[in-house]
Amino acid sequence: MTTATPPATPDRPAVSIRFSAAEIASRVEEMSIDLAAKLPADTLVVSVLKGSFVFAADLIRALSRTGANWSMDFLTLSSYGTGTQTTGHVRIVRDIVDEVRERDVLLVDDILESGFTLSFAKKLLLERGAHRVWVCTLLDKPEKRRTELQADFVGFQAGDEFLVGYGLDWAHRFRGLPYIGVVEKPQ
Repeated sequence: MTTATPPATPDRPAVSIRFSAAEIASRVEEMSIDLAAKLPADTLVVSVLKGSFVFAADLIRALSRTGANWSMDFLTLSSYGTGTQTTGHVRIVRDIVDEVRERDVLLVDDILESGFTLSFAKKLLLERGAHRVWVCTLLDKPEKRRTELQADFVGFQAGDEFLVGYGLDWAHRFRGLPYIGVVEKPQ
């Protein structure tokens, strides 16, 4: 089954597909098998919202199919505001509820670019006593990195394009696309 892109309109620019829904689903399944084999049985999954909600939901269901029955919590952080470039300043919008002390934590996010947000989150969880914090991202843009952080588990390497869909947004739009694409510039 191919996924059609919605037609461009004056209100909605065209989006070209970079990673199809089928490619994403296959990669999430592969990642879940790898994660379940490498991480402890009582791992806490912490999803960084808003961008990771689609990936995290699919990942936790895939993990369940492997037999991993991990608990999940959510952390909402902001470093972008309404722009497309990070401000470099990260703030907690919504904190986790679960205790992390002495636990292994899988920090899940949609994309690792500058590294500011995930570095902040990882440091926060370690300061709160997490035994170990693993970083899992669907997308990695290593050429955009401005910190030393590296992800432990990565779905896809991505180029220097502004990506949308599958939870990724552009000014809070396009999150619901079932694939990951790039917004095309008008001709």
